[in-house]
Amino acid sequence: MSDTSQPEAHAAFDPLPQPELPQLESAPLAYENTAFLNSADGRLIRILAEYTEPLARFRRERIQDTVVFFGSARFHGLAENHASANGGRAVKLLDNTGSAAPAPESEQPASVHEIAEGTASELGRRRAVAAVEMARYYEDARRLAGLVTRWAKTLSGPSQRHRFVVTSGGGPGIMEAANRGAHEAGGKTIGLNIRLPFEQRPNPYITPELNFEFHYFFMRKLWFAYLAKALVVFPGGFGTIDEMFETLTLVQTHKLAKNITVIVYGSEYWKNVLNFDWLVDTGAISPGDIDLFQFADTPEQAFELLKQGLIRNHLQTETPHPAQNAGTEIVPGLSLEDLLGPDFAKTR
Repeated sequence: MSDTSQPEAHAAFDPLPQPELPQLESAPLAYENTAFLNSADGRLIRILAEYTEPLARFRRERIQDTVVFFGSARFHGLAENHASANGGRAVKLLDNTGSAAPAPESEQPASVHEIAEGTASELGRRRAVAAVEMARYYEDARRLAGLVTRWAKTLSGPSQRHRFVVTSGGGPGIMEAANRGAHEAGGKTIGLNIRLPFEQRPNPYITPELNFEFHYFFMRKLWFAYLAKALVVFPGGFGTIDEMFETLTLVQTHKLAKNITVIVYGSEYWKNVLNFDWLVDTGAISPGDIDLFQFADTPEQAFELLKQGLIRNHLQTETPHPAQNAGTEIVPGLSLEDLLGPDFAKTR
């Protein structure tokens, strides 16, 4: 048989000309892949980042522990709300919690002119009376934060870490007042902000190196609770009540292996908002649970209660815990972890 067909067979298997492929770019590193980091698969990494990044900064800034201030984000101080600057209003309410924008006109306290002319709504008149009192709480928080900071600056130990650093949610209102008072007293002050789906911004009094913004509420709550040696609860709304009862639950259940001094500021306000005696009478809480917090009505009274609690629980009786001293001792009785901090609460 003739093999003249073989060249044709070979020709049938000749590869077709291939187009020249473009140069393939290097794949992004996993930790630089924003699409992955922002996806559901990257959630665990995001949660860990909101633990490890604040921890690194607290160590770098030598923060040992904190005093946390909670309160409404919706109020300004009297000085910032002079009537001539706000259409005759003594104060001007902010919009939603943490918002940078003012509340709608229909929700604002009535102005002096509206009340005089009889055009103010009933809600406006009530809020005009209450607004002056709420603005006073701003000034009280500012003064109390200054008192705490000036006293804390006199404290020192082998580690030279910063004690009882005033901490807030980082926004406006009472949060701003607390950071402002600490800043004016020359101390470091922490803002633990939360990213919200509307315009908001941290207040300008936070120490820049200690200005945080969280995506996850539960990670923000962790940093509030685990570094705090005391809590001051000023008048506020849902967020303030949430944080107050969450901390009281930790104290009540002894879940945290530390004593937290809780000051509820503004007895008249809180006794109108919450009936603690009724909780006892109905058996919802024990009579002794009322002793988990103390009321205060002036910055000086609150400061004395705070100082007594902090000295009793964390200065007179504070001893190094064996678990805290694991590792090589840098100075007698203190490891590198103790020196750099922060004082992260143990749980039971």
